[in-house]
Amino acid sequence: MRTEFDTELEERLVRYARIDSQSDAHSPSVPSTRIQLDMSRLLIEELEAMGAQDVTLSQDSVVLATLPATPGVDAPVMGWLAHVDTAPQYNATGVKPVVHRGYNGGDISFADAPDLRLSPDDFPYLAQKVGEDIVTASGTTLLGADDKAGVAVLMTAARHLLNNPDIPHGTIRLAFVPDEEIGRGVTPQLPADLGADFAYTFDGSSPGEVQYESFSADAGVVRITGVSIHPGTAKDELVNALHLGAKILMTLPHVTMTPETTEGRDGFIHAVSMTGSAAEVEMHFILRDFEMAGLESKGTLLRQVCETVAATEPRARITCEISHQYRNMRYWLEKDMTPVDVALDALRAAGMEPLTGAIRGGTDGSRLTEFGTPCPNIFCGMQNVHGPLEWVSVQDMAKAAKVALNLATGVARLDPTPR
Repeated sequence: MRTEFDTELEERLVRYARIDSQSDAHSPSVPSTRIQLDMSRLLIEELEAMGAQDVTLSQDSVVLATLPATPGVDAPVMGWLAHVDTAPQYNATGVKPVVHRGYNGGDISFADAPDLRLSPDDFPYLAQKVGEDIVTASGTTLLGADDKAGVAVLMTAARHLLNNPDIPHGTIRLAFVPDEEIGRGVTPQLPADLGADFAYTFDGSSPGEVQYESFSADAGVVRITGVSIHPGTAKDELVNALHLGAKILMTLPHVTMTPETTEGRDGFIHAVSMTGSAAEVEMHFILRDFEMAGLESKGTLLRQVCETVAATEPRARITCEISHQYRNMRYWLEKDMTPVDVALDALRAAGMEPLTGAIRGGTDGSRLTEFGTPCPNIFCGMQNVHGPLEWVSVQDMAKAAKVALNLATGVARLDPTPR
């Protein structure tokens, strides 16, 4: 059964998903790709048209806007965030969203990839969506519901509040952020630009999710310089950087400490890329753990492996740099659980039992919390993200929109927080 929000949510998601806004970790610009601004400019136009105030594009390319408090409401300022970029791991050019209305419970096929199937046998949650409206891409791209479903949810909730001034709420600040997928969207400037006492990202999957614990994360870059020489005269002279890179990979505990061998609260070291030649190689790693001691031990291990391999070939040069990405939001949120408690109440008011498991990843909220604005994560319905089998139920998005409205009325009942 379609809800009052379904048509708008579907239209927004389809419209947004068609826009290529993929980020690029190898680009130094802000945002990392100019195409993200196509999404940003559209959101600015739509926010202005619906009557939002203070609509701007910040120096960090964040779309900001204000929903002013209803008369007589003096409450904390709440922020709502979603990100405009899509993941660089899979093709995102030429997305053709497909709406499978009234899903019949069988396999979903893809017009542009006849051999591809989205099956409830492989993804049991899909089996629960019979009768709902499922949106996928056409088979050769990701959909981009991560996080354009979140964008659609917040734009729909914002329009509803602006059109219904009888719904009491405090000041709400909207932020649509670039480059979340590469960990660069939230800068130290965003808390001041946002001006919120606390905030929520809408960047989760299954209905009921409210997450206030994430991985802590570092990045590792290993650079190897070998000795390059013509292979015809290479005897006892050539030092192949590719071979040394392979030794590093094989020396790391790839059976017990990689994403494909871990789950739950286990951390990992993930080799993301290895590029170069026999002369020079650059390797990129991500390091993840829920606890700082575990994260630090993984950085130490990567350095030790590099030092061990370097010792086997003194003519080579191997460096290992570990850099900060984000930290577990729990470290800050557990000091004041008010934003989490408000979210739990909002979910229950929408008829859902809260799901509070830890995220095996991070969100913009991880960095925003670390920078001083507490920011749990709320679901928006996306499933199987970052690949061609990505999908979302319009009805799940509608549940997220209802939660956003419940957050608005719930915060309106709180005493204002000194800022």
